[in-house]
Amino acid sequence: MLLLDEPTEGIQPSIIKDMARTFEAFRDERGLSIVVSEQVLSFALDVADRVLVIENGESSATIRATASMPRRSRNICPCRA
Repeated sequence: MLLLDEPTEGIQPSIIKDMARTFEAFRDERGLSIVVSEQVLSFALDVADRVLVIENGESSATIRATASMPRRSRNICPCRA
């Protein structure tokens, strides 16, 4: 498991795309789970199979990838308590 806390903080947008590709390849090649705390949603969507959106300290949505969808296309499902 790889834990990342705000890995894109202070990084140029063009480099963030490269970082996403690198983490995705690393995950796929090594079969690792990656847990990311991130404010740049586009980065999180590029590297994640599932994204939990937290607003005001509470879960507000879960975004899940499906195998038949490109990584940028996600289903957004409101969380229910």
